[in-house]
Amino acid sequence: MGSPVVVLAGGSGGAKLARGLQDEVGGELVVIANTGDDVEIHGGHVSPDPDLVTFWLADRIDDRGWGLREDTFHVMDGLRELGEEVWFNLGDRDLALCLRRARRLAEGARLTEAIDEARRALGVPARVLPMTDEPVRTHVRAAGRWWPFQDFMIRHGAAGPVEGVELRGVDAARPTAEALEAIERARAIVIGPSNPVISIGPMLAVPGVRDALLAARAPVVAVSPLVRGQVLKGPTAAFMAYGGLPLSSDGIAAHYAGLLDGLVADERAGGLPTLETDVEMGDAAARRRVARETLAFAGALQ
Repeated sequence: MGSPVVVLAGGSGGAKLARGLQDEVGGELVVIANTGDDVEIHGGHVSPDPDLVTFWLADRIDDRGWGLREDTFHVMDGLRELGEEVWFNLGDRDLALCLRRARRLAEGARLTEAIDEARRALGVPARVLPMTDEPVRTHVRAAGRWWPFQDFMIRHGAAGPVEGVELRGVDAARPTAEALEAIERARAIVIGPSNPVISIGPMLAVPGVRDALLAARAPVVAVSPLVRGQVLKGPTAAFMAYGGLPLSSDGIAAHYAGLLDGLVADERAGGLPTLETDVEMGDAAARRRVARETLAFAGALQ
């Protein structure tokens, strides 16, 4: 295997770009995914971002944007019938994956191993790695209280303004050997078009990750999550406002200050090499185009 293409991803934008990159480089793709959104629920260990990426790479993502295509929800219906409040929906096959992951972790497996077993079972040629094997949990302060991330997103409806963000457990976390090796050997490193604060931010906060990116021989480029100055999905605007960042290419560049060699966006960022192109990825052709242009841009920066 040659030098990999490494993408940092968390959420739909990063997963879509990863799918386009897999079309371009196949098994040479390594995705490092955010695990700050993880939650233990219904007896399973749910890793939303690694699973979202895996489902996209396997062409199994449901049209609703999460979960497995054509999954059923009989277990959730049964829990409701028994009088349980079900605020976090998991399809039956999705739940099976999460139950097995919880069992494997209880047996002593690393999260890296459990996630890799799932991507291989689904026939994904690219590798999917968690940012760390240690538990890191994102908490968001809004409406005067702290919310675990999934509670904030689902129970609170991701309603801003955001008053605070805590990454609980991050100081004790370390990047995995697999993630560090991929970064060191990479020919290109791409920060995906995911929420900069709560999807990419937790990865950069793991001690050792930022230093590894700065020491990497490969260029580091980010793909903007903004399309024509707007957020297509999710609470990115609320979190950028919390960080005092304008909703623009300059805001994205400022968030990653000192880390990037270039930015891929539909508007230029001042003081940073920018590939100006349409970054909307509404279909397979667009995903592959953005991936191909991003790789060519990164190659030109070397």
